[in-house]
Amino acid sequence: MDTKRGLSSPYLQLLMTMVLWGSAFSSSKAVVEHIPHSVGAFVRFGGGAITLIVAVRLFGDRKTRVPVRDAWRAASAGVLGVFAYNGFFFWGLSKAPSLDAGILIPVMSPVLTTTILLATGKERAGAARILGLVLGVAGAAIFFVGAGGSAEGGSSRLWGDALFLISAVCWAGYTLVGSRVLSGIEPLRATTYATCAGAVLLGVFAAPDMAEVRWSELPSGLWLNIAYLAIGAAAIANLLYYRGVGTVGPANASLMMFTVPVVNTLCATLLLGESFGRMQGAGAAVLLTGAALAVTQGKLPRRKTALAEQAPAVEQDMGVESDTAR
Repeated sequence: MDTKRGLSSPYLQLLMTMVLWGSAFSSSKAVVEHIPHSVGAFVRFGGGAITLIVAVRLFGDRKTRVPVRDAWRAASAGVLGVFAYNGFFFWGLSKAPSLDAGILIPVMSPVLTTTILLATGKERAGAARILGLVLGVAGAAIFFVGAGGSAEGGSSRLWGDALFLISAVCWAGYTLVGSRVLSGIEPLRATTYATCAGAVLLGVFAAPDMAEVRWSELPSGLWLNIAYLAIGAAAIANLLYYRGVGTVGPANASLMMFTVPVVNTLCATLLLGESFGRMQGAGAAVLLTGAALAVTQGKLPRRKTALAEQAPAVEQDMGVESDTAR
């Protein structure tokens, strides 16, 4: 097996993304327990924006100029996928468990994405893809029942779950516009523009709450957690996701999000002390089966996107040959 080719596989990179995002649910929940949700969203993506700016300076192609229209298009995508998505996501975390977010968002996002693509005639769904989607939703439902989510909480939890659903809508839209954004700009710069635009808006939104934070009293472990969220879950994960969307298309990329609930559950069990019962394990198995079936047997785009054509050049400029996630 060619190691370099394996590491450059778009599905492997998307899987790395899902591991980073899956762990981010419980990590973000730990953050909002110490600081307001608006501030938590800002420090995560503010740090992610700084990380990406440094990456552009070190690895970006300085000779290639990005058209103003393409830069604004990437920034506009960040308003939806960074600002709106994370604004609702962190708000929901302040009212509901991270376990709910780890089920509702990654399951509903690909369902919404695929539904829109089918409705607009941009994708066709074979029997395998439909079966995979059904199994994914069924597995998440079994998992949710096993977690006992419906037996706990109240109006606050329901409100939080509604916010998670809105986040899923935002992410579906972000996924759909991702391939268009990448048509005229390399993924590193596109991710940077999107993250910076979203971070600026999150900062404006969080400004009134920053005065309430006693920064000097925050535990050191919290800062390590924020660093992980900023560098791993925000910067690296978003970059790998953009590359994946550009290579395999939004429908197939979004289907990989079915793996996020499993990763989130493992992290919640280890980091937050949540239980993991037999029914949850059964739901996770069904969910993974559905995701694998939908991705490997679903219809893949025949036509390569601009990102697929320019990927070798981008990798050479960055000097990492698709090892960004290392």
